[in-house]
Amino acid sequence: MIVVRATGGAAILTNSRMTGLSRQVIAGLVAELAPRWQARHRDRPAARTRRRRGGAGAKHRFGFTDRLLATLVHLRHGLTYDVVAAWFGVHRSTVSRSVPEVRPLLAERGCRVRDGVRLRTLADVVGAWVTTRGR
Repeated sequence: MIVVRATGGAAILTNSRMTGLSRQVIAGLVAELAPRWQARHRDRPAARTRRRRGGAGAKHRFGFTDRLLATLVHLRHGLTYDVVAAWFGVHRSTVSRSVPEVRPLLAERGCRVRDGVRLRTLADVVGAWVTTRGR
């Protein structure tokens, strides 16, 4: 029987086998991609008619770093949103919204992986990177 503690992103960061990336690489991704995510998130309400004042509504408890980590874990291991949500201690719907928000940011950076492809080795990662850069 496998017991999973809902510890969130801190435990994922301490074990590089979960994402396949070091803390320094993840910190670089966060520094590079977080401003883009925040800009998209901030501009989204402006595109539609608001029913509430700006700043009203629920606040994010699942920040960008956790969203990025959840996406990386999902992509690396091909886990369902339910499993990723259990690891991070959030609801499945939070992860199902987060992954599609973060994947385009990774794709813009050149980290594209076709749906259904699991990257198990470093050679798989390099092969996926080369094929996406060549298109």
